[in-house]
This record gives sequence, structure tokens and C-alpha cells, in this order.
Amino acid sequence: MNAESFRGLGEVVKQNLKPYVKRIDVDAYYPADYLTALGREGYLSSAGKEQADVRVNSVKLLEETSATCMTTGFNLWCHQALLTYVRLSENEKLKGQLLHRLENGELLGGTGLSNPMKFYAGIDQLYLKAKRVKNGYLLSGNLPMVSNLGENHWFAVIAAADDNKRIMTVVPCHSAGLKMIEQTGFLGLNGSATYACQFRDVLVPDDWVLSDQADDYVQIVRPTFVLYQIPLGLGVIAASLHAIRQAKDKQCGCNSYLPVQAEQLERELERLRAETLRLAAAPDIQALWPDLLKVRLATVYLTLNAVQACMLHQGSAGYTFSSHPSRRLREAYFFANLTPTVRHLEKLTSRVPVDE
Repeated sequence: MNAESFRGLGEVVKQNLKPYVKRIDVDAYYPADYLTALGREGYLSSAGKEQADVRVNSVKLLEETSATCMTTGFNLWCHQALLTYVRLSENEKLKGQLLHRLENGELLGGTGLSNPMKFYAGIDQLYLKAKRVKNGYLLSGNLPMVSNLGENHWFAVIAAADDNKRIMTVVPCHSAGLKMIEQTGFLGLNGSATYACQFRDVLVPDDWVLSDQADDYVQIVRPTFVLYQIPLGLGVIAASLHAIRQAKDKQCGCNSYLPVQAEQLERELERLRAETLRLAAAPDIQALWPDLLKVRLATVYLTLNAVQACMLHQGSAGYTFSSHPSRRLREAYFFANLTPTVRHLEKLTSRVPVDE
């Protein structure tokens, strides 16, 4: 994505996202129009591009979005995760049915892989079961939270099949036997269109199966799954630095006495951003899984540090629920608990022992 493209993106953000940020945060407004606009304007397209180029463009798009609103950045990550699953699948029929429509914004989607990612890390059981029937599977079980869902939305799930294997499939939200219950009342990100999903013999035909060998397929998709989370934090950090600099001269410049200043945060942000783009551009991203985990974890801690510093620099101006510093503080705590969570990441990187 070149500089000219980003000038165009700025206009999309200005028209379709910035006017709605407070509604998203305070009123749980779901920013579907922004996601649809990105597809309509070609920002989600992978046509004619190498996968590394797609990843680099997506990382930049996610950071730019999250710097304005991380709830929307999270929704975009959900959609980008689903796009990744479809793009990398060997099910060409499914690609023909969904990929273009997901990329042009006609359809939106989510990722139901929070529970499976914990399962594969050995810290949870798998919540969905798949029973083999003629030409497909029947899915049963409950997923407590799946985000970026609604009308004309699809999402991915992994279920334990009868023959001691796991399948990964996509499911439309209008499926018979699928009950969706909206979840709100969170500290933040109530505009994320999050639902509890109850599966009662939901039929998924073979044409919707991303892989009937999910154990292997997860190894292929999870690096991009984690990579695309990193710019959510980078965007929040960048916005926090901007707010810290805005407050530089408050109360006769006494913010200069605070122990955390914009310059030191900026240096670490630039390092993490450069490392993220390096990982995104790598031809074999699967081989860089340990590096991805370390950068993801470092980004969490820098995000938490940046938003706390921002609150201190802003002072009472940040101490209202609807203020931008307050929103970013709550976004950062969500980012720390987005699967893989901090404790999950600490276990995977083996930095400290974790008793799960």
C-alpha cells in the first residue's frame, strides 16, 4: 500500500469512522459501514498480490484504523482473520463462493478461534463437536464469545470430529440451529458485535470446510492470526503518544517531571513497528512463529505503558468515560486479554512458568 493509497485511506477514516468513535465506545455502535467501505474501496483485495504484500498492507491498514478506534481495528482484525483462513484454504470451491465477496465488503465475518487457540496451547478443552453425516457435518456445542458477527456475516470454527480428528469450517450466521445471543456490558469494545453462539446440530456441508485436518491447518494460519493483532496495539500506542505531546505544556510544563515521556515510548514503538513489518514481509512466516509471539507480547506491555502514561499526562481531561485517553486505556486492557492473552503468551514464550 503506497503513500497515495494511504491518503485515500485517511479520507475513508475521516468520513466513515471518526464521526462515530464515541458512539462505538459509549453506545455500542457497530462500525459495519467502515468495514464495508474498506472493501468497496479495494483495501481488502488480494487479487494479483503475493501473500507477503497482502500481510504488509493489512498490518498498515490495521494500525491506521486502530489509531483512531481500536474497537474498529479489532473488528477489522476479525474480518482479516477470516480472510486469511479462506485465502490459505485448499477448498477452491469455498474460495470461489466467499473470497471476493469478503474482500469487496459484500460479506463481513469473524473468527471463532479463541477457544481452539487455547486448546492447541494445552490450556482448554475444545467446545464444539462435529458429527459426520452425508456430505457434511453436524456441529454442536457453545462458543461463549465470537466477535464481528451479524447479518450477512460468516465466521470460522474448529470442532472435534468423530474419528479423533478436528475440522475447521466456516459457518454463516443465518444457519439453522445456530442461536446467537449478543454480549455487552464489557469494560470496553461493546461495539464489537460480540455474541455467544449456541450450536444445535448446525449442518455444515463439505463445501464449507476449510480443512478436514485442522491440527495441521492451524499451524498454517496462526502466524498471520497473531501478526494481525500486533498493529492493534501499535495504533493505540501511536494515538497515546500524540495525546501526550498535546499535553506537553499543561500546567506550566510540569508533565516534564513524569517518569515516562513520549520520546522513550516513540523509540520502542518504532522498533516494534519495524519488526512487525519485517515479519509481515517474510516469505516463510510460519518459521518465525517464536519471533511473532515475542513481538506480540512486547506490544502488549508497551501499549499498557503508553496508555497509563497518557492518562497521567492528560490529567483530569482524561478522567471521563467518553474521553479519548480513557477509551484507549480500556482498549489496552482488552488488547492484553485478546487471545492469546498475556498469560497465554507468557506460557508460549516460556518467559515465566504459568499454572493454567
